[in-house]
Amino acid sequence: MSINYLEQTYTLNHEFHSFTKSVVIHADCFEWLSEVPGDSIHAIVTDPPYGVKEYDPEQLEKRSNGNGGIWRIPPSFDGHTRSPLPRFTALNPKERERIQHYFYEWARLALRVLRPGGHVFLASNVFLSQIVFTAIVQAGFEFRGQVVRLVRTLRGGDRPKNAEEEFPDVCSMPRGCYEPWGIFRKPIPDGMTVSECLRLFQTGGLRRKQDGNPFEDVIESERTPQKERAIANHPSLKPQSFLRQIVYASLPLGEGVVLDPFMGSGSTIAAAEAIGYAAIGIEKYREYYLMSLQSIPALSSLYTTGNQLSFQFS
Repeated sequence: MSINYLEQTYTLNHEFHSFTKSVVIHADCFEWLSEVPGDSIHAIVTDPPYGVKEYDPEQLEKRSNGNGGIWRIPPSFDGHTRSPLPRFTALNPKERERIQHYFYEWARLALRVLRPGGHVFLASNVFLSQIVFTAIVQAGFEFRGQVVRLVRTLRGGDRPKNAEEEFPDVCSMPRGCYEPWGIFRKPIPDGMTVSECLRLFQTGGLRRKQDGNPFEDVIESERTPQKERAIANHPSLKPQSFLRQIVYASLPLGEGVVLDPFMGSGSTIAAAEAIGYAAIGIEKYREYYLMSLQSIPALSSLYTTGNQLSFQFS
């Protein structure tokens, strides 16, 4: 997939920037998804915001100032300083309904642009995955399982707030040790086999690992290294050692276009660039769009060694 084709087909009238095989676009993904050609994207890999208000400018400013807002500023734990995280555990029924509607409407648009058999890898969390995954299925996707990213986040496991000394042997919730990524597929046309879908649309399955073994749904993962956080100061930055495995699996034949409609600082696009895939990143917030112009080449040039797999592509 040539860079000229991506620019001519997908940038429309939006501000954009091109890399070796990828394009990033400053646009609202809901608007963009409704405008681009249907049945043209091969896979989606994304770590979305959750449609409440955590990425509203006012809330991001509160987070930067250490005031919290919807962002919980957690205490240090055993000498570790934990990153702020949205207060998903405190959402009221109306906010949960808003999340369900948000992802249902997003999934309807995503379904339109994906080729038949195209997969979606979507990061979630243990509090909201049941709402989000259900909404995506209701929009028309097939649920194909989930990738469990094993990672000790140091989130959860706290004693009851303001009663730590009174209840020293109690934790209010389990310590977080995994992150669920939902896997969904746009239905294959009736009567069509996976092999026929692969021949016609280059979609329908997942790419095996480089050693020939099947892609697996449990991946041991590191926390995002400080060297990567120094490149891209984004609150939801995922490590390249993990993302490159997910992106690699998303194109079963290693052909086509990977889309991240909630690009953030561009870590998914960097992973695609690193392994030689064509990709498109969409980002609504200008601060993160501009950040991506510097972080994508820097992140994609890093050598990373994942568990059992090394990624360093020419």
